Amino acid sequence: MSKLIFGSMKLKQKMITVGMILIFGTLACSGEETNTRGEETTSDVEENTESTDDQDNTNEETDTNSMNIEIGDTILTATMVDNSSVDALFEDLQQGPVTIEMRDYGNMEKVGGLGKDYPRNDESITTEAGDLILYQGNAFVIYYASNSWTFTRLGRITNTSADELKEILGDGDVTVTLSLP
Repeated sequence: MSKLIFGSMKLKQKMITVGMILIFGTLACSGEETNTRGEETTSDVEENTESTDDQDNTNEETDTNSMNIEIGDTILTATMVDNSSVDALFEDLQQGPVTIEMRDYGNMEKVGGLGKDYPRNDESITTEAGDLILYQGNAFVIYYASNSWTFTRLGRITNTSADELKEILGDGDVTVTLSLP
């Protein structure tokens, strides 16, 4: 009797295994996948592509995490972080460019008032050349040397070395204009 029950259980296991293989095989061949959020996606590239003209017309912001920084005749690009401080700054930049009169401080940074308070997301940071910082919620800082303190990180200037940045910022006061690309 136990051989009959045991044999019957083995048959059920084999049938379940074959059934699972068929189900997974069918799903794998369907061209649909599930992403990490449980949403269906299509692996067929032709079904998922849009023309770049349509993308340009439907999304006015070409890059939602970048910002231009104009210093004299030079325009630098910054990659911004994702926090409420950057969100609030971008809201203001959507209305137009923001110009800041900046002064040198401590032979490591240029700092200038933003004229209003922004949300703070302070954390202990050791800056590097190119870091963009919100200081005390109302000052915009461009670092060209290292410093450690509690700040709100906004982003980082890309594709510019420390020496190039120091030369662009120059000695003394500088006018900086922030804008969206």
